[in-house]
Parts: sequence; structure tokens; C-alpha cells
Amino acid sequence: MNDYLGLLAGVVAAGIGGELFVRGTVGLAHWARISPGIIGATVAAFATSSPELSVSVNSALDGTPQIALGDALGSNVVNVALILALALVISGIQSPRDSLRRDFPVALLVPVITGVLFLDGVLSRVDGLLLLALFLAWLSAAVIEARRQRSAAEAVMGAPRAGAAIASAVVGLGFLVLSGNIIVISAKGIATTYGIDEFIIGATLVAIGTSTPELATTVIAKLRGHDEVSLGTILGSNIFNGLLIVAVAAIIHPIEADWREVAVALVCGLIALAVTWPPRDGFISRRRGVILLALYMVYIVAIAQGMTS
Repeated sequence: MNDYLGLLAGVVAAGIGGELFVRGTVGLAHWARISPGIIGATVAAFATSSPELSVSVNSALDGTPQIALGDALGSNVVNVALILALALVISGIQSPRDSLRRDFPVALLVPVITGVLFLDGVLSRVDGLLLLALFLAWLSAAVIEARRQRSAAEAVMGAPRAGAAIASAVVGLGFLVLSGNIIVISAKGIATTYGIDEFIIGATLVAIGTSTPELATTVIAKLRGHDEVSLGTILGSNIFNGLLIVAVAAIIHPIEADWREVAVALVCGLIALAVTWPPRDGFISRRRGVILLALYMVYIVAIAQGMTS
């Protein structure tokens, strides 16, 4: 298939998958009496990060883990500075308290920890195991919170049947994974034609391609009025990318890359999250969305300079 037609087909599949997956995710949250934000930060985040996981494993096995690192770090910038920014521009987002307490601090720590581990210019297998341990600790905290909510919550009136919600989520996930894979293949085909550095390929076109499921899920959730799913998916996806995805790639094959290129993605990702940090009332305004979009343009310019240097 022509790479450009592949990109178009991937975008269409992402739109269909996002609609079905959001419906299924919210339905499951209602049925299980768990906050949609928890579902967004775990189930939805893992599902929408599946293209990054696929890229991570395949690139590491092929001996090019730099693509995996660039994809994970670049996707985290795209998630916040582009995707969340677009959702904020539609209208502000009310941040759930559990996201502010549990997910924001961890998402902020991810680029800091990655930067410290990468000071020697390589992410070793030991570094990968450390990141994996941190991921499992965060996931355990999310599961404990979900169990607490379930035991304390009351049944939701008018919640959809579990079977219908699961079917919608599964079919939607299938479209999201398909869209991510198609877009990744097409983006890599276009990028390699121009002989671009492997990390930069991962941090730009592949990152945008693998973030398409997050884009579809986040924007559709926002349009449907499910702010907690929108924000939870972004934060959870960033944690999955920064801890699990990078960890898997490093464990399979130690990652060496140009520290300057890595620093651009880490610093932009950290600044984007800092800009997004909610005020006391938990409301993230449209103005912050505009600032994030400006930051994304700065990131693109910095990456473009790396291509030509």
C-alpha cells in the first residue's frame, strides 16, 4: 500500500476505534463501579500504548532500540503538548483528584528519572529493570485505588450491560491497534526514504503515528463530556511509555543514542507536564492548551535542527 494512503487509512481507523473504545471504556467503568479516570489511566492507557509497545519490541529485536526510545519520548511530548492541548482548546478540563494525587507526580518523575539514567549515554538492562519496577509499583497503586472505589461506590443507574461494553471496547481496541500499526509502517516508510536518524524517526513521525489512538480516544472522550477519561488516558499513556515501553526495549537491547537529541524530548515533555499541572481547583484552562501548542512547535523546530545538524 502507498505510504500516504496508509496514513489516511490509519487516521480513519483511529476515528472509528476511538469512538467505539470510549463508549466501551465508560460503559465498563460504570458497570464495575470504578471511576472512568482509573479505567482511562490503566486499561485505556495500556490499549492506546499498544502501538508503542509493538514498535518497542520489534525495533529492539531488530537491533535499533533507538527507534523505541525516540518513539516513547516523542509520544509523551505529542500526548501532552499536542493531543491534550487540542482537547483543552475545545474546552478546559476538570482534573479528578485521584489523577492529581497519583498520576501527575509519577508522570512528572518519568522524564527526570530517564534523564538521570541516561547521563552515561546508555540505558542498560539494569536501568530497564529499574524502570519496570517503578512501573509495577505505580500500577499496583492504581489497582488498589480501583478496588477501593469499587467497594465504596454505589451502582450506577442506567449503566450499559457488561457484554455490550466489552464488545465495544474490544472492537474499538482492534481498530486502534490496526490504525497505529498502519500509521507506524507508513510513517517509517516515508521517513527512511530521506535517511533520517533512527532516534529522530522515532521521536517525530513514528511518535505521531503511534499516538493516533490516544488522539482519537482523548478528543472523542472530550467531545462526549468524559474529561476524566481524556486526562487519565494521556497521563497513563505517558507513564506506560516512559516506564514500561522504554524498560522493555532496554531489557531486550541496551539503548545508546545522542544525549542532545534525547534531552530535547525529555525537557519538552517535562515542561509540557509542568504547564498542565492543575491549580487548586483542578481546572485546566484553554489558555494552557494554547501554551502547550506553542511548546509543541518549539519541540518540532528543535527536532528539525537536529535533523540538519
